[in-house]
Amino acid sequence: MYFKFTFCPIILLLWASLSFAQNVNVVIHGAASIAKTDDNFVCVTLDWWPAEKCDYNQCPWGKAGILNLDLRYGALINAIKAFNPLRIKVGGSLQDNVVYKVGEVSSCPNFMKREDGLFGFSQGCLSMERWDQLNRFFNHTGVKLTFGLNALFGRNESQTEKGLWIGDWQPQNTRDFMQYTISKGYKVDSYEFGNQLSGSGMGAKVDAKQYGKDVIVLKNLVKELYAHPETQPKVLGPGGFYEEKWFNTFLEVSGQGIVDGLTHHIYNLGPGDDPNMMNKILDPSYLNQVSQTYKGVSDVVNKFRPQLGAWVSESGGALNGGSKDVSRTFADGFWYLDQMGMASTYDQKVFCRQALIGGNYGLLNATTFVPNPDYYGALLWHRLMGSTVLAVTKESDPNLRVYAHCAKKKPGVSLIFINLSKDRSFNITLSNAKPGDAGKPNYEFVGKQNREEYHLRALTGDTKDDIVCLNDVPMVQTDSEDIPAMDPKLVDASTPISIAAQSIAYVTIRDFEAPACV
Repeated sequence: MYFKFTFCPIILLLWASLSFAQNVNVVIHGAASIAKTDDNFVCVTLDWWPAEKCDYNQCPWGKAGILNLDLRYGALINAIKAFNPLRIKVGGSLQDNVVYKVGEVSSCPNFMKREDGLFGFSQGCLSMERWDQLNRFFNHTGVKLTFGLNALFGRNESQTEKGLWIGDWQPQNTRDFMQYTISKGYKVDSYEFGNQLSGSGMGAKVDAKQYGKDVIVLKNLVKELYAHPETQPKVLGPGGFYEEKWFNTFLEVSGQGIVDGLTHHIYNLGPGDDPNMMNKILDPSYLNQVSQTYKGVSDVVNKFRPQLGAWVSESGGALNGGSKDVSRTFADGFWYLDQMGMASTYDQKVFCRQALIGGNYGLLNATTFVPNPDYYGALLWHRLMGSTVLAVTKESDPNLRVYAHCAKKKPGVSLIFINLSKDRSFNITLSNAKPGDAGKPNYEFVGKQNREEYHLRALTGDTKDDIVCLNDVPMVQTDSEDIPAMDPKLVDASTPISIAAQSIAYVTIRDFEAPACV
């Protein structure tokens, strides 16, 4: 049980004030957008892992898996409802080992530990009784649902190449599942085909040409069963790690109009037991490395032009359940929110965090359902950052990360500032880029309305705290398990924006004139 502080300890304020301050001018290029995200850019996953899933001598999943999660908890319901709506993707490593108990499938086994099984587990099963429970839950909480389908059904592992699965995908079990889903009136926004089967795969892989042929079968199945285009779920794929040649071949074979959204995964922090995890998270040059993946995916999207563009359909930072010492702490937000900012500038439409609950990287504690610090950062993004992405330039310490969008609620712009520095704060002034003439100086922005500021800091100043303070108020659930109020601090527009060392801040400026935001 957390002690409910009324205010963050004064030691934090003293620590912040003693840090060295650097003056920085940030230029917002508001004449035109550089990218567009989906209105429901923030996304989370629910995974299939059973309690027996263990990594690094720990078993952090408990009963957080899709088949075991207790859906009655008020804290869980309220955490989802706060997004109004939240996009959830049901999927994960074991989804290609899940059969649906409907139609000709009569037995419904549980996942069991098995050395020769995919990811060390036997086949598992989703009963229609559990599917009913999940959909009642999704409807009650207003979830926008993406469902990950089993793309290995009917295939066999190659006898000559380890990990390669061969043969045509068999759609009958999926057909029966979709027919049941339609008969019940359950809403599925999109179906994603397979999980991490692209390229060299994770646990299993499928040839790109074969995958392209199979996704055509899936698309035709969706079009057949969902007769009305306005209610037809989108088809996404391949849901794996980006490899240029494999992705190009997959899209060449599937052709235009088949894959609605190109999905890929990001785990750029490496294994969850890496002792250098904190150093990676606080190193701007390391964080920048993943931009090459975003650029590669963007190039493929520009070439084949799927309707929905690219999605990051799974990103947990650290592999295999995350880091027990970092992923649940305030420090993880430096990676997570920076990744969302970077992804949006590369025109990624959706960013799915692994996971809502489960492992060490859940936004909610796996046993208490108490939100971890990243939950609040994600909720603020969802509420403040609109779909129109603006370019930002600055000359300063690379430890200051800045991203700008049109405000979700007009008018104005919203920015997120991420300060990775341990001992340096930043005083920010803003300029409005003069469109069409790079040779002339930018307009210094002088606001007339108070700014809306949301400053996020670790409770005691230690970035490994698992409680975050918003504007010096600790974020803890109320006695009724509601998400606490997240009100802005109104700040005189004539003063610089002050970003404390190792803190994160969202700022909305209502009277900033950006033509792209009109």
